[in-house]
Amino acid sequence: MSKAVRLKKGLDIKLLGEADQVKVEAKSPTMVALKPSDFHGLVPKVVLKEGEKVKRGEVVFYDKYNKDVKFVSPVAGTISEILRGEKRRILEVRISVAAEDEAVQVEPVDPSSIERDEIKSIMLANGLWPFVKQRPLDKIADPAVTPKSIFISAFDSAPLAPDYDFILHGQGQFFQHGLNALAKLTDGKVNLTLNGKGSPDECFQNAKNVEINKISGKHPAGNVGTQIHHFDPIDKGEFVFTLNPQDVVTIGKFFAEGKFDASRIVALTGSEADSRKYYKTVIGANVNTIVEGNLTNDNVRVISGNALTGEAIGADGYLGFYDAQITVLPEGDDYKFFLSEGWLSPGFDKYSANRLFPTWLMPNKRKRLDTNLNGEERGFVVTGEMERVLPFDILPMQLIKAIMVNDIDAMEQLGIYEIAPEDFALCEYVCTSKIDIQEKIREGLDVIEEECM
Repeated sequence: MSKAVRLKKGLDIKLLGEADQVKVEAKSPTMVALKPSDFHGLVPKVVLKEGEKVKRGEVVFYDKYNKDVKFVSPVAGTISEILRGEKRRILEVRISVAAEDEAVQVEPVDPSSIERDEIKSIMLANGLWPFVKQRPLDKIADPAVTPKSIFISAFDSAPLAPDYDFILHGQGQFFQHGLNALAKLTDGKVNLTLNGKGSPDECFQNAKNVEINKISGKHPAGNVGTQIHHFDPIDKGEFVFTLNPQDVVTIGKFFAEGKFDASRIVALTGSEADSRKYYKTVIGANVNTIVEGNLTNDNVRVISGNALTGEAIGADGYLGFYDAQITVLPEGDDYKFFLSEGWLSPGFDKYSANRLFPTWLMPNKRKRLDTNLNGEERGFVVTGEMERVLPFDILPMQLIKAIMVNDIDAMEQLGIYEIAPEDFALCEYVCTSKIDIQEKIREGLDVIEEECM
């Protein structure tokens, strides 16, 4: 039975720079990269060497600790460089794109006609499994686990988030194919959560083999963690799988056509970006094919993802594996005179979640905010700010303190199995103490994995 939830807590940060609903073809990338850092906890074992040719959909590396989980090339080309960091840790596998596309072809199959084990085998062998993440731990799902349910959020509520209704318009057939495959992976339900405030695209509205729920409210309403918490909470020993809507389409296309299709529609957003549109590119593409000539100035931060949880990659970086958004913000590294622009200024161009400046009288006005922290890390004090923006029945301050002192029992009792770093992004934003809360949450999840899983 479907449910509807209205959130009372949260915060919408209205930034300037929303993408126009226009789809265009990005320049064909000359280089793409697979970044192991996109997959937390992954230790990759590369199967191809520099200079070797690779087809689209051919295995490039696999998980050292789970050889069944494979990662494939999003394009046809040549392994150009395996970039390594400290202790020879692989940072990127760069692939130069060939002029002619050549893909690995397998026999198309209707997922409704085969059983769970065969669907798993197909997804694992052909690089589709990394699209499936799990809670707890917020990492690539364990193929040996049968989840109690699967969650797909049909919308994103983060600042300047892409519109999935617009992105997936006309992709209903492939989306349904993907849902049919995912339905075989669980004994429970596939939950598709719609935005309760909008009118969803027919791709979502007409979806079958799923339970459609609705949630409305401020960010993080679109976070899958928020939806799991309100519709099907996780207890210790339980697992839930999660996916992005575009990744469901990628899975569906593979079953329908027998080829790995790494195409991705990405929204270029942010106040410092020109020609803000939806660009069709591929997973891991060099973002200079999108941002080159589209930046208002050089002193900007180019982020793969949104402003709260994304990764700064620079204008020559590579699109993250799970990202459908590029955000360009002012860098915020310039000095500000304390009377005109600093802490004693009237604040007519500033924003505060606590109504410190007159701009709170214009809640719908979009603002040009930079990346300046406006302060440094200081004592971790109780303010009540986090509780106002976190729509979970969780005590955020107490949980973070339990993580900081490595109190595993307290972490478990305070709900760490339900959460991911992105769920605490707003807590980090409003934190007066300027603490990297998302990093602390990740450290706590790593401890739980090592000691309790």
